[in-house]
Amino acid sequence: MSRAVGIDLGTTYTVLAVIEGDQPRVIPNAEGELLTPSVVTFTQDEQPLVGLPAKLQAAAHHQWAVASIKRHMGSGHRVQVGEREHTPEEISGFILRKVKTDAEAYLGESIDKAVITVPAYFNDRQRQATRQAGFLAGLQVLRIINEPTAAALAYGLDREDIHTVLVWDLGGGTFDVSILEIEAGILEVRAVSGDPWLGGDDYDQRLADYLAGLYPEPWGKAFRQDRSLRQRLQEAAEKAKIELSTQPWAQVRLPTALPEREETASFKTTVIREQFQALTRDLLERMIPPTEQALADAELKPGDIHRVLLVGGATRMPAVQELARELLGQEPYRGLNPDEAVALGAALQAGMLLGQMKKTILLDVLPLSLGVETQGGLFARVLRRNIHLPAAESRIFTTAADNQTSMDIHVLQGEQERAQDNLSLGQFQLQDIPPLSKGVPRVEVTFEADVNGILHVSARDLLSESEAKAEMIARPDHYPEKPPLSLATSQGRAFETPRISG
Repeated sequence: MSRAVGIDLGTTYTVLAVIEGDQPRVIPNAEGELLTPSVVTFTQDEQPLVGLPAKLQAAAHHQWAVASIKRHMGSGHRVQVGEREHTPEEISGFILRKVKTDAEAYLGESIDKAVITVPAYFNDRQRQATRQAGFLAGLQVLRIINEPTAAALAYGLDREDIHTVLVWDLGGGTFDVSILEIEAGILEVRAVSGDPWLGGDDYDQRLADYLAGLYPEPWGKAFRQDRSLRQRLQEAAEKAKIELSTQPWAQVRLPTALPEREETASFKTTVIREQFQALTRDLLERMIPPTEQALADAELKPGDIHRVLLVGGATRMPAVQELARELLGQEPYRGLNPDEAVALGAALQAGMLLGQMKKTILLDVLPLSLGVETQGGLFARVLRRNIHLPAAESRIFTTAADNQTSMDIHVLQGEQERAQDNLSLGQFQLQDIPPLSKGVPRVEVTFEADVNGILHVSARDLLSESEAKAEMIARPDHYPEKPPLSLATSQGRAFETPRISG
């Protein structure tokens, strides 16, 4: 039987780990590196090049390069490369196939099963899209596991006492907060929160924008308009950010040639850490509300946390570590490699699923509430956030008009009271409802979220036994930019539906 691997499919880097003996280990890629850049470029005959070779070519061939695609998973976004369009799932599939192929060459055996991690705050679409990317890479995805949960697995389950852990996961594109309780073979997630648009990429962009403003004209204008120059400046900003995590200043040197002029200028400047921190203070402060929300949902105070784990390369920034000390009142734990912890935990989960390791009880939670649109454009929750997975709940709804014979079930995910302010996952129709007075029919809507957080919905008329089911499939054509208005029809007339009874 081929072994399963754990994969941290990251915004900036992707990491693959496997169980060897009874311990997880990160497997190097073909270039001998443990971290594979999540970058894809295409040759002129549109063949994909992935990882470090792609990153090295990105600046010179920017029109053929795709990076940070994870931020668009499950969104319906398309990337135009040459004459073809690619979905985020396809680009992520290329990345997963690269690390899979490299691991097979290193281990000398085939790999066809994986546990893949996602941000805890990923919604149903994004989880489905991640599973689809694994399928495109030739992998059977055994489990989708939250990144902070994987990090907690890597931290260890051999705690004799009840151990409450708070995980900050600040990666390239997302920020997650998870609070977990660990006790001798049981890992229970108490609460999750986060910001899906906050990560190391935003720090890089903020510094790149600042550096571009330092260049005199006409070079400053070129940086704003030329994609190749912007890519080089972005890479210089990332390099400076990394240096500023270990030293008080970083020097940026960037030669620039203008296409329309036969001259080259080499600019250099020095960025000090305090300057960088001032530029990005608002980004840092965005980590506070999700942390406070997670603590409130778990009904805990900072003093109730036994250990703070920092995961993701961006947590190496001194300002992030200082904020953890101020907000949570303790020194963050330093026993985990923030770049590798998530992949190592995913490998542990894969080993458990295949019986290679002692089974543990893993109780994860739903990151965002799930429900339907009701009369008046309101959002009725069926499964509430932070409920343990797998989970199933039902609610009874009724018709909004006399003689209504069908009902559109508009499924949404989020926390806002108005339906239009939440994420539309899709809709399906229940037909053959008996034509009765409004409010008389009873339609039972059932939501079932599996251990991966992926949703199945069914609706059943309790009088006629008519039934309809739907799985929220992550295909881009199912994702309108704006949620559609939820309607039901009766004899050609339209009514808002469903309406909650009683």
